[in-house]
Amino acid sequence: MNRLLADLRIVELSAFVAAPLGGMTMAQFGAEVIRIDPIGGGIDFNRWPVTKDGASLYWAGMNKAKRSVALALDKPEGREVAQAIATAPGPGAGIVLTNLPPLPGLDYASLKAKRGDVILLRLIGNRDGSAAVDYTVNAASGFPMVTGPTSEGGGAPVNNVLPAWDIASGLYLATSLLAAERHRARTGEGQEVVAALADVMLAAVGHLGYVGDVCINGRARPAIGNDLYGSFGRDFATADGRRVMIIALTPRQWRALGRVTGLTDKLAMIGEMMEVDLDTETGRYEARAAIAALVARWCAGKTLAEITAAFSGSGVLWGPFQDFVELVRNDPRCSPANPLFATVEQPGIGRYPMPGLPLEFSASPREPTRPAPRLGEHTDQVLAEVLGLSGREIARLHDTGIAVGPPGQ
Repeated sequence: MNRLLADLRIVELSAFVAAPLGGMTMAQFGAEVIRIDPIGGGIDFNRWPVTKDGASLYWAGMNKAKRSVALALDKPEGREVAQAIATAPGPGAGIVLTNLPPLPGLDYASLKAKRGDVILLRLIGNRDGSAAVDYTVNAASGFPMVTGPTSEGGGAPVNNVLPAWDIASGLYLATSLLAAERHRARTGEGQEVVAALADVMLAAVGHLGYVGDVCINGRARPAIGNDLYGSFGRDFATADGRRVMIIALTPRQWRALGRVTGLTDKLAMIGEMMEVDLDTETGRYEARAAIAALVARWCAGKTLAEITAAFSGSGVLWGPFQDFVELVRNDPRCSPANPLFATVEQPGIGRYPMPGLPLEFSASPREPTRPAPRLGEHTDQVLAEVLGLSGREIARLHDTGIAVGPPGQ
């Protein structure tokens, strides 16, 4: 975390991945991010993974460093309070981030009527307004058809469990927030920014060349398992039952692979026999099956530890396959030695390593990672500090069920 955006206040009405990630990214840059949820929590408050007591590790992970307000959003007065928080005065305030259907009073027209320079960033599913989530968008992207077994294997589509489009959309939201705020700082004008999850997917497919491949070449990328499309790369089994991914994108990496494995001369013979230039990515891709046969035999005769020792510092581009347990317990990049992580006491869950901002800024030193708030933890503070309500007014909101603090408060 740092304090580069400490002069911004963002009100977040969100659920699941994209908008919460966008808001958390801003919070980790030091912005004041106030997440407003319905009393009892939103639809993602108990999302898996959860502890044995049912506390959501997902919710804790997506809401670090935010402030939490719990309001009766199903009641007009609750929405009025949320609207007042969203449009409260202040040069860095008046910014709203959401991926939820607009509630009465919290749509752009209503917010703009209360604050003319308000910025509303809104994520929708499809451009036409119909619903979509990461899994449905990814199903249409073409990637599941080339993920998993090869075309010859006849495998079914595989929908990646990584919510890539949600993550990309969340970071797009964070970027667009800064762009809209910069525009407002120059001109005094607010605006509504609308992003469609499906458009984020379509843009990425186009950026990666797959739209052009179909339109210009009349073809589509095939399903080739774990082979690297257009170059050499594949997974290989080790003598002790592990698997490693080995890549040769550049001539330097290709030469290093031959040198470390002792296969330089045999690999050169493949190029001669197949009449391809193995110093090019295209040549290595065309000869990938023959190359892999030699590399597979070398890997099969060595344990993961022996391969690690051989490849360490050699210039070979590679990495082991590992599950989440191995990543957390054994990978040094996930250890306390990495300043990305800090051991944090998360209320209701306990102490465990939490990642902060995965960036380093020389002008702003890293600050300790702050945990996610308890639901409604900052309700009274926000009502007092942002809206200037008196203790009696806040008590009335509690008594009428419009606002609540955390359980036990």
